[in-house]
Amino acid sequence: MTIPESHRYGPFIRSYFPLALLGLVAVMAAGCSRGGRVADADAIRTPMVVVAPVTRGLLAKTLDLPAEFRPFQEIDVHAKVAGYVKKIYVDVGDHVHTGDLLAVLEIPELQDEVTQAQATVARDEEEISRAKADLKRAQAAYETAHLAYTRLAGVAQKRPELVAQQDMDDAQGRDLQAEAQVETNKAAYAAAQQELSVARANLQRTRSMFAYAEIRAPFDGVITRRYADTGAMLAAGTSSEKQAIPLVRLSQNGLLRLTIQVPESAVSQIHLGSPATIRVPELNKEFTGTVNRFAGLVTMETRTMDTEIDVPNPRFELVPGMYATVSLQLEQRKDALIVPVEAVVREGDSATALVVDARDEIEPRTLKLGLQTPQRVEVLSGLHEGDRVVVGGRGQLRSGEKVRTSQFVPPASDGGH
Repeated sequence: MTIPESHRYGPFIRSYFPLALLGLVAVMAAGCSRGGRVADADAIRTPMVVVAPVTRGLLAKTLDLPAEFRPFQEIDVHAKVAGYVKKIYVDVGDHVHTGDLLAVLEIPELQDEVTQAQATVARDEEEISRAKADLKRAQAAYETAHLAYTRLAGVAQKRPELVAQQDMDDAQGRDLQAEAQVETNKAAYAAAQQELSVARANLQRTRSMFAYAEIRAPFDGVITRRYADTGAMLAAGTSSEKQAIPLVRLSQNGLLRLTIQVPESAVSQIHLGSPATIRVPELNKEFTGTVNRFAGLVTMETRTMDTEIDVPNPRFELVPGMYATVSLQLEQRKDALIVPVEAVVREGDSATALVVDARDEIEPRTLKLGLQTPQRVEVLSGLHEGDRVVVGGRGQLRSGEKVRTSQFVPPASDGGH
């Protein structure tokens, strides 16, 4: 019996086909595996770089300097005149206002001087009244004598034989004497007026000195020290320093001063009204202030210039003696093109950066730089907003080289403000 051709090879074909199919799948899988390994190897060979975008924003250059708070004004309050403390009304920590009574001194001898000066004024006022009355009498006598002489002279001119020359001479003498007496009384009256002016001035001076028995606050402030108690003897403030014991120390703490030493390199950038940020570590707070005055002179020993900042302290949160860090804003640029400092390489006067273009390839750029802070720098030309610049790790990167990128994370504290 003859077996047909299709029947003869059918079992063989049916048994071989699955094996061939499996082999084909295995070959294809092997090829794909080799392609994947090649792709992974290429990816591994492509360098990874950190990039940062070129942005626009405010760039400010600051100068941080240490400082210590001082009262805006601080004085030792002395007595103007010597005396014993009769009553003291303040103590350490008390807040006082301008004109508030701090203490009263007991000065009996000054009270006696006031009484004596008042009596002198009263006496001189009486002298004024007496001199004025004498002047009026002298003027009246002069008018009478002058009138008599004038009449007698008129008769003698018309009827010479009726008036003796002796009578004419006596009348003229009385007239001149009365006139001289008027002048004398005028001088006495003027002298009395001067004496009264002197007496009144002396009374005013004595009263003013006696008023210093009340010691008052010259400005708003806080009593930070008390030197004397009731009964203590205070010498006049004009005495020598060893003898003059002050009453209290008064400190104006509602407004404080910060004195900083600005280095010579930054002196030209300090201006009145320049803003300043004051950080106080003890309070963990920031305050604002402005430059209110500067010495205008660089100290030869330190090569710095004393600069003062006034800091309002209405709540008395700040206490003189506290330390602070002052950040002075020297320069600023608005809407500046900014990149991290690490993205820029300087070689002499030139600066360059590597840009990753849209095809993830390296492109070198030559830059022109502007204002620089510790962490950021202004780019005047060579870059555009949105460009990606390589930050650090430039290594052996070459122009046109393919790279992979990861995003740059800036430090938490940016020195650009």
